[in-house]
Amino acid sequence: MKLLLAILWFIVLTKKLFFWVWLWQLKEYHLGRLKAHFQTEKGKKLLFNKVLGLKIILVFAFLFSSFLLFFIFKLVDTFRFLDFLTTAIFFPFLLLILYFLESAKTFKDFFQKRLKKPVLTKKTGLILTFSLILFIFIPIILWQKIGQSQYIYDFPPLHRFCFWLLIFDLFVPGIISLIVLFFEPVAILWRKQIIRKAKKKRETFKDLLVIGITGSYGKTSTKEFLAEILSEKFKLLKTKEHQNSEVGISQSILNDLKPEHQIFICEMGAYNRGGIKLLSDVAQPKIGILTGINEQHMATFGSQENIIKTKFELIESLPKDGAAVFNGNNKYISNLKSQISNLNLKSKIFYSTKEKADLWTGDIKIEKDSITFKIFSKDGDLANFTVNVSGVHNISNILGATAIAKKLGINLNDIAKACKKIKPWQSGIQLKKGIKGLNIIDATYSANPDGVISHLDYLK
Repeated sequence: MKLLLAILWFIVLTKKLFFWVWLWQLKEYHLGRLKAHFQTEKGKKLLFNKVLGLKIILVFAFLFSSFLLFFIFKLVDTFRFLDFLTTAIFFPFLLLILYFLESAKTFKDFFQKRLKKPVLTKKTGLILTFSLILFIFIPIILWQKIGQSQYIYDFPPLHRFCFWLLIFDLFVPGIISLIVLFFEPVAILWRKQIIRKAKKKRETFKDLLVIGITGSYGKTSTKEFLAEILSEKFKLLKTKEHQNSEVGISQSILNDLKPEHQIFICEMGAYNRGGIKLLSDVAQPKIGILTGINEQHMATFGSQENIIKTKFELIESLPKDGAAVFNGNNKYISNLKSQISNLNLKSKIFYSTKEKADLWTGDIKIEKDSITFKIFSKDGDLANFTVNVSGVHNISNILGATAIAKKLGINLNDIAKACKKIKPWQSGIQLKKGIKGLNIIDATYSANPDGVISHLDYLK
């Protein structure tokens, strides 16, 4: 029975290992982001759920019965039969059933491709290997040493073996987190080396034009739209999906940047003050766009003021002959207009879907799977746009990309032609067909307050 319990226990803990390493990787090993996750409904279920509650009850039931029966046995020796039933059979049997059901669920998730597992990297490989070795040796050590244990009186070894397996199970999230944090100093040294190499390589590309894109929302869509437009005229590189951190951008420079590239479009994300400044030091942008600011990642930034200042780090890092592009619709950006006017920059461009600016829109029509509108420019240029994306919020992102493309010498008619090639997936929201003609709005790429409202507006 010990062997069967150990095997099932190992299967359950391996699933937990994959999940928790996946979660740490998803949160980019950022303690603040992980902490913020536990404040969500989904995160709370990781800490408070029926299976975890049952295991805690089993631990307390074991401790209670152990101490109670110990004192009873001192008084009445005839209760040894009850000892056999409760400790030698009942507790291990319950645990065996529990681990069997959890193991069955693990295999079901595996075959249905629902098992959460991290992307294999050097770091995750090291963490997984170390943890799996630990998980193999724990039951072996318990198996060999449990007979000598004096912590829970003289109860059967199998009972104590089950008890310590369960205790270790309950502490697995904390143990894995400690392992992750144990390897973090090595990861920090590796990260610094990657950044240093990327900065050194970037400095050799003297003629490379870097366009930085940051904001609480709209970064990825604006990047995709801009890349589609500029690829008609320039050879460019763009950061890949979710590649907006210091390591992601550095790896993009090291692995993908080639001498033939004229433009590097760089999406920039951060979770703390100084994050965008670090990215700007690596990429050295000459043009920067601030797509919008809201309450996204408030838990890690600590305040709205910190979010605003962090996003504005991109604009402050631009050279004097650079250009800054702003979403004039955003209330936080509008509140910074006096600060923006004092910037020592050659060019400051505002775009808006609500009022006249350097670029603005009119005649907006929203269809189920496309948007139609006009873009007007302060210099008198105008063009009609029809883009095969869903949702009015994408107009603002297209307008931001258009402002940069026009700054680089492309007229509005050519930009409009390039926008016809934009694919629905590039917008972050897709209209899909389900069974029996059901329309499904897939807006699962990311979620922020403004995005959710715009998706609901589209649904309406």
